[in-house]
Amino acid sequence: MQMKLPRGTRDILPGEVEKWHYVERVFQSICERFQYEEIRTPIFEHTELFQRGVGDTTDIVSKEMYTFEDKKNRSLTLRPEGTASVVRAFVEHKLFGQVNQPVKLYYSGPMFRYERPQGARQRQFTQMGLEALGSNDPAIDAEIISLAMTFYKELGLQNIELVVNSLGDKESRLKHKEALVAHFEPQIDEFCADCQVRLHKNPLRILDCKVDHAHPLIATAPSILDFLNEESTAYFVKVKTYLDALGITYTVDPTLVRGLDYYNHTTFEIMSTAEGFGAKSTLCGGGRYHGLVQEFDGPETPGIGFGLGVERLFAALDAEGIELQVARELDCYIVTATESAEVKAVTLVNELRLNGFSAEKDYMGRKMKGQLKDADRKKSRFTMVLGDTELENGVCKLKNMQTGEQTEIKLDNVTAGLKAAYKQIEGEIK
Repeated sequence: MQMKLPRGTRDILPGEVEKWHYVERVFQSICERFQYEEIRTPIFEHTELFQRGVGDTTDIVSKEMYTFEDKKNRSLTLRPEGTASVVRAFVEHKLFGQVNQPVKLYYSGPMFRYERPQGARQRQFTQMGLEALGSNDPAIDAEIISLAMTFYKELGLQNIELVVNSLGDKESRLKHKEALVAHFEPQIDEFCADCQVRLHKNPLRILDCKVDHAHPLIATAPSILDFLNEESTAYFVKVKTYLDALGITYTVDPTLVRGLDYYNHTTFEIMSTAEGFGAKSTLCGGGRYHGLVQEFDGPETPGIGFGLGVERLFAALDAEGIELQVARELDCYIVTATESAEVKAVTLVNELRLNGFSAEKDYMGRKMKGQLKDADRKKSRFTMVLGDTELENGVCKLKNMQTGEQTEIKLDNVTAGLKAAYKQIEGEIK
């Protein structure tokens, strides 16, 4: 029986995985510049965590989670998103008691949702994200938006658009909820079964329904911006003021929502507008929340965060024709001319590797010509040919494959010889 990948998953092979490493390094570097620290949480959690943290009226919880029972009949779920796990860890390890506040965390890893695979949307996907917990300052809203925009721009994306909105505070959302119920209720039977359930539980979710998004009542629904009280309006004005000060262009979209009760104030999405991407596609989504920490039995703590899909990032890079420059480097390829040189070649390759160089030799029994071709395919910066003469004399030629220049080095210290060769070219020091 031929074994194949499960539907909705993919292999990331050599040649491509280097691009993933590059993207991960860029994200890590930017997060550290912004003073966010990495957190790693389990791939599976107790199912209740996501039921409480994501919400049972969401498609994620009601339709898309990979849930199973362990040998003691405990319900566990492969994580469908990152925020709930991070907040659970924040509470469980009492990070709210740390001296340094707010607590600023970033994460990266696989997530799982059962949905129809298409394009960059898979059942196992990779998400990067961050959470800032403990601050009510609108400046940190602007900070995490700036971090996300910086990430995309440093990777070279040009055709991206930032959309922002305010969901207001609890009072504002309650008035907006009442207006939404009054707006949709007379014709709710025209909507899907899910929206009919959402009407009184969480009418905000109707606004981002995948089935009824084209219904005329969606377009004419009351705007949250018309229900913001004085405090919520002032908060949103401050966020926009900070974004303006940072030179970040944005569009205010009153239909941009987050359907969970604990979301409040700022919400945002970053979209790709590249022609090759088709319709506008969301690359990153985030927002401010209040109440999630308390939901997990922690103290009253405000938070804000975002999540971005790595597969969708690569789709956006492809749409703009951006090729990440991530060629693998090989410092030295040792070519053996005789069988007696094999043992020495093994020890020299190991010596170079232990001293910080990337080194390689042939393991396929190739002749010298084949070994040199292999070195060329691997784009080795230097080659060293080792035969009986070199073994007898204790020296050999180190050849620069770009210039053809050769340098004699001693076999009892090839590391020093390779370092000296690097110093001679372009001021490069290994």
